[in-house]
Amino acid sequence: MGEARQVMDRVTETAFDEDQEAVKKLYAPDAVAETPDQGTVRGPDAIAAWFGQFSAAFPDASWESAHKHESGNVAIDEGYVVGTHTGPLAMPGGESIPPTGKSVRVRGCDAATVEDGLVKSHRFYFDQMELLGQLGLAPEA
Repeated sequence: MGEARQVMDRVTETAFDEDQEAVKKLYAPDAVAETPDQGTVRGPDAIAAWFGQFSAAFPDASWESAHKHESGNVAIDEGYVVGTHTGPLAMPGGESIPPTGKSVRVRGCDAATVEDGLVKSHRFYFDQMELLGQLGLAPEA
C-alpha cells in the first residue's frame, strides 16, 4: 500500500468519525475539492466544513467500501454512503432540508491526488437525485 492509499484511508476514517480538525490536517493548504453539490471547495477549512454538513445531516453515516484503487499518487474509492437522515441537510443555495428520518445507501466514488503526504486535489462523485429519491424528495417519474 502506497502513500496515496494510506492518506485516502485516513481521510475516509476521519471524515466518518466527524473529526474535522483531523480532516483539515490531511489536506494541503491550497487543496481543492470538486463536489457535485457545492462545486469547487478550496482549502482545508472549507473542505472539512463540506464533510461536516453531511455529518450533521447523517450523524450515523458510514462508508461501505466496494473497491479501492491506487495508481502512483492517486487513490480512488468506490462504495456506498449509508446513514439515516436525522439532521438538517444543507443545500447549495443556503436553505436546508429538515430531517426525514429515512435511511439511505448512496453509491459514490472519489479520487484523491496526494503530494508530500497531503491531499492536493479531491474529486467526489455521487448522484444527487439518487440521494433525494431515497429521502422521498425527488419528483416521481
